[in-house]
Order: sequence, then structure tokens, then C-alpha cells
Amino acid sequence: MSTKEELLEKVEVKTKEKKENEIVLYNDDYNTFDHVIDTLIDACEHTPEQAEQCSILVHYKGKCTVKTGPYKELKPRCSKLLDAGLSAEIV
Repeated sequence: MSTKEELLEKVEVKTKEKKENEIVLYNDDYNTFDHVIDTLIDACEHTPEQAEQCSILVHYKGKCTVKTGPYKELKPRCSKLLDAGLSAEIV
């Protein structure tokens, strides 16, 4: 194995290890589609289409990743979701 191949292999491993955090939104029996959509637009800066798609996925699949990024950027967004009565967490 050449030095160049070994270096490429190390770079690929480091890229795989660095995983972004995600806000996962969970389904509940209390919030309306409109409330979830409006909250996603406000808290996560989704377009209306993105927010609607996420709300449908949450409804049928039970959960959906609604935002990815560094933890410090996701924390206030997740707090907004929780303050609005939605069920979400950062993973």
C-alpha cells in the first residue's frame, strides 16, 4: 500500500466518524398539523412544503429528523419546538 492510499484511507475514516447532531420530532395525539407546520417554519426555518412533508412523515412513521447541524445551533431550535408543546430531542 502506498503512502497516498494510506492517507486517503485515514481521511475517509475521520469523515465517517464526524456525525452531525439531529433534531428528531416525534408524533403525538395532541398537536394539529397546522400547529406542527407553523412551528417548524418558525423554529427550524422550514419552507411550508418542508414543514408539511415533515409533519406527514411524523404522523405516519412516528418520528422524523427535522434539522441537522452543530449542537449549539440545534439547542435553541429544539427548545422552541418543546416550548410550543411538540415532542422533540437532539440526537
